Amino acid sequence: MDWLFALYPWIKALHIAAVVFWMAGMLYLPRLFIYHLETEPGAADSERFKQMERRLLRVIINPAMVAAFLFGGLLLWVSPNMDWGSGWLWGKLAAVAVMAWLHHLFARWRKHLDEDGRSLSARRCRLANEAPALLTLAVVVLVVVKPF
Repeated sequence: MDWLFALYPWIKALHIAAVVFWMAGMLYLPRLFIYHLETEPGAADSERFKQMERRLLRVIINPAMVAAFLFGGLLLWVSPNMDWGSGWLWGKLAAVAVMAWLHHLFARWRKHLDEDGRSLSARRCRLANEAPALLTLAVVVLVVVKPF
């Protein structure tokens, strides 16, 4: 088990990198949805956006989320000073749960657009585009400042 504790800085670095990749994709995907909604179903541009959305989700966002959860879980397990009674930790975990739910919602929207559905509005996508940024800000403040 000592070898795992010795890897703590590496686990932390990989967790941070995975979160950065996850959030980059989560910020970009709704923007692609907006552009996609501006095209006609079946048009060449619509098909290109379908491919871009699918690749972004499958190649970047999904693996990054899995890595963030894996390395984050390891951090919780090997952290030498983890205080499970601290409010900031539970706040962070709640924000991460909301981000995972949002990830699932974006995946559903991608599938809807892939089937040429158009019940999703550009306005809803613009509002949803702000959520990953706000959740990331909340997590960073909770982890760095530990306000409670």
